[in-house]
Amino acid sequence: MQTVLLDGHLFKQMVTNGSYKLRNCVDRINELNVFPVPDGDTGSNMYATIQAGVKSIYSVNDASIGNIAKIVARGMLMGARGNSGVILSQLFSGLAAGLKGIDQVDIETFSKALRQGVEQAYSAVINPVEGTILTVAREGADVAISIAKDTKDFEELFKYYIEELNASLARTPELLPILKEVGVIDSGGAGYIEIVNGMAGVLDGVVFEESKYTQTDYEKPKMNMDSFKDEENFGYCTEFIMQIERVDEFVLNDFITMISPLGNSLVAVQDENIVKVHIHTQTPGDVLNLGQRFGFYINLKIENMSVQHTEVVMHEPTSDSEPCDCGHDHSTTATPKIKKKYAIVAVVNGDGLKDTFIEMGCDYIIAGGQTMNPSIEDFVTACNEIAADHIIIIPNNKNVLLSAETAAKLIENKNVKVLPAKTISQGYAALTMFDATMDIDHNIDDMKAHIKTVKSGEVTYAIRDSVNNGIIIKKNDFIGIFDDEIVTADLSRIAVVEKLIHQMIDTESEIITIMYGKEVDASEVEVLVDSLSDNKMIEVETIDGGQDIYSYIISVE
Repeated sequence: MQTVLLDGHLFKQMVTNGSYKLRNCVDRINELNVFPVPDGDTGSNMYATIQAGVKSIYSVNDASIGNIAKIVARGMLMGARGNSGVILSQLFSGLAAGLKGIDQVDIETFSKALRQGVEQAYSAVINPVEGTILTVAREGADVAISIAKDTKDFEELFKYYIEELNASLARTPELLPILKEVGVIDSGGAGYIEIVNGMAGVLDGVVFEESKYTQTDYEKPKMNMDSFKDEENFGYCTEFIMQIERVDEFVLNDFITMISPLGNSLVAVQDENIVKVHIHTQTPGDVLNLGQRFGFYINLKIENMSVQHTEVVMHEPTSDSEPCDCGHDHSTTATPKIKKKYAIVAVVNGDGLKDTFIEMGCDYIIAGGQTMNPSIEDFVTACNEIAADHIIIIPNNKNVLLSAETAAKLIENKNVKVLPAKTISQGYAALTMFDATMDIDHNIDDMKAHIKTVKSGEVTYAIRDSVNNGIIIKKNDFIGIFDDEIVTADLSRIAVVEKLIHQMIDTESEIITIMYGKEVDASEVEVLVDSLSDNKMIEVETIDGGQDIYSYIISVE
């Protein structure tokens, strides 16, 4: 088949096939981790992101590639998880911008749109790093543009485009020394290539089967909403995408004010003449009637949550509960009735750490972190549920930071600030500086300044043999990580954590906080504390964090 034009129907098949192809390779992509630790989640994040895009067009029958691309991009944005997911969503968002208003796209225009996607992805990253998915996508797009005029069909374009993507991926270790040292290629770039391979497969008649792995396999982040359970909030999960016809009469904030009394868990995002709304309501018909004043529905889904969940408080997370059947994140319930000046949202994994952050003044917890990165929509939903003038988000993970920052830009009716805490240690220490009597900017400045004084350490285990930072690591060794660098490895966990702490402390150190995980026995912690007792100048605190993957999280101040 010689394809010289792409329309909406074909593009929909291509993106869907790309998601299936990536799913088949998720585990391999996850294993392409710089650190040989069990928290490699690039593949899972990218799959959750593109699956959100595919889900958004599942029931959309539109021949315009511009329209389909836009809906896909919006779905991916709201479902984006982790840095790799956000960057992937931006690649497709820029592509959609380049296809705007086009029903059928030719080779040259599509190639230029690929480049527009690259430019948007670069602009979304504050400090772009070469040797990553950004480089792979950029060099691939440049080749696509250079050959577009002389290419006879899309089959040929994708052939050379993929060849360059693979060549660029092979060069990533030369651009990023840590990749070369560890002996891996960039995981984000590898994931992107799998998606493109799937897209090209449709043109070549290679269609991948839908895997049993679905978004429900990805553990959805849950908010701690113990403060405001409400048994009256069952009803209908109502979600729709609406195209506005009377744009001059439509104001998103006014629309939110109009429908918010009808339910809760409200999320509303506008992109030009398209609005996406998610709400839990007893009267979905009233919501739809109000919406229909301004336009028509592109996509619509209503599910009865009372029938599905009469035995529990609204989607309350439990250790053994299954995700919601409707596929949405229903981790929020009723909005607090009293409006506060400040609210703090933190991303935390582990029951003990959740309780600790709440005791430290955090209002709402989104369960997540390593291997469980919240999506942009999770942050938007959380902030829309909170009745406060100012909201501070503490990501506590470098791979969650970009999602939080992107979400903050989407929220228009509240002042949302993101504290750039990249570790649990930083977030924990920063909370000690929060003062509700001060203004928001003063608080953020003080918390940022305190983060710089905190040293962060983690202990986990190796999932493969490796050499990192000059340290020989064997599979199942315990690894000590200090400020994002592996500094020690040994078969003895207690030996690793002791060596790690001694490397972290100096003459100015005053407080060591040891947060131990669910696999660590209290007796081991006692041995560790005893080993530090000789240093009378340092106060040692311990917290039963209950976190997964990391046996110890260490904070030194």
